[in-house]
Amino acid sequence: DLGVNNLATLTSNQLGFVPLLINGRPLKSMNYFYNKHRSRIQSKLRGNCSTSSRIKSLTRKRNQKVDNYLHHASKLVVETLVAHRIGRLVIGLNPLWKQAVALGKVNNQHFVSIPHKRFVHLLAYKCQLAGISVLPIEESYTSVASFIDGDAIPTIGMEQDAPIFSGKRIYRGLYRSNSGVTLNADVNASLNILVKAFPDAKWIGDKSCVVQPRRISPLKVRMKEQAAMLAEAL
Repeated sequence: DLGVNNLATLTSNQLGFVPLLINGRPLKSMNYFYNKHRSRIQSKLRGNCSTSSRIKSLTRKRNQKVDNYLHHASKLVVETLVAHRIGRLVIGLNPLWKQAVALGKVNNQHFVSIPHKRFVHLLAYKCQLAGISVLPIEESYTSVASFIDGDAIPTIGMEQDAPIFSGKRIYRGLYRSNSGVTLNADVNASLNILVKAFPDAKWIGDKSCVVQPRRISPLKVRMKEQAAMLAEAL
């Protein structure tokens, strides 16, 4: 499941797999810094000028930082799949997410500014190198259906009746099932994407794992790896 605060949420029906939340806040910070300084520079431009060498330089640096983060994030996802011997990655996609997202003005700006298509491209490329197949799946209703309660998940535009779901979002980022289980909303959506792709797949994992996801920042992981390599070299 792809998002904003959590760039990606990785789940599996594998025994013992703990959901992984890839931190997306650093990308939000990059966009905030870029938008703030770009607006400041533009306000000083004369006439009808909309860009300048400073803006182009700022944009180039921002794009490089974002791309670097996406590379580290996609590498982390693929390494996790390889470590758990998972041979297929299901990615929830919505062809209209850039045009029709309704997340509020600020969140919408962040969502559109994050190049999710680039991230998906990097994931697909690195998965191919690792021998992992990638399956894009239409993700409608996965964020509102309850995985814990086993809700049926229709495809938007193909419903015969208005769908009714068991659970609901109670706070920002949290989802409560009808049975009273509270879990991360992105974890719930990610698991529903898996169910939508493979309705008959058996759940062999411990469902208690879904309420205790692990959040991780790719660049911090990279720094720890470099520190460990340096320590070994000394």
